[in-house]
Amino acid sequence: MKEFWNDRYSSKEFAYGERPNEYLRAKLKGIQPGKILFPAEGEGRNAVYAATLGWQVSAFDLSEEGKKKAELLAQRHHLQINYQTGEFSSHDYPAESFDAIGFIFAHFPAEKRAKYHKTVDRWLKKGGLVILEGFSKKHRQFNEADEKAGGPRDERMLFSLDEIKSDFPNYQIIELCETETILHEGLYHNGKAAVIRFVGRKM
Repeated sequence: MKEFWNDRYSSKEFAYGERPNEYLRAKLKGIQPGKILFPAEGEGRNAVYAATLGWQVSAFDLSEEGKKKAELLAQRHHLQINYQTGEFSSHDYPAESFDAIGFIFAHFPAEKRAKYHKTVDRWLKKGGLVILEGFSKKHRQFNEADEKAGGPRDERMLFSLDEIKSDFPNYQIIELCETETILHEGLYHNGKAAVIRFVGRKM
């Protein structure tokens, strides 16, 4: 997978655009900035946006090419973000060190998803927020009809409402829904999509 993402992020254009994800943008509005983490952050569009709002941003991804693009984007905005590279399991932040976690189309192998979500839970402060948008299992029909809609081909990597509830059992659910939307994100998220949206507060 590392080679796949390095190849995707190696072009001059930003694969998913330079603008933040619209759901994340809407949810960060009005929240007092603190420390936020973006796992699987790719080229940094969401991390850089959060930094423009005054958040202290950390992020990581498998891809070195993604990090280069993220740092380039941050420089354009005269900002700094703490961006690391490596496998998910190689990162170890202090317990309860973040006020928010942003999972934006952060899809993992089915056998690792729950473990990764629980790992991130340890890094989030009590009262902190998880903000998540990802493709739902119903998205497969849109992906098959139009590959420009993007998303994993493996249905097991897509989200369900029950999986989110299971992965974040100790959270007050502020929002949890499955909906259809139209994506306009760079080169690879374009068209009709089925997504899961979740905002939860750690109890």
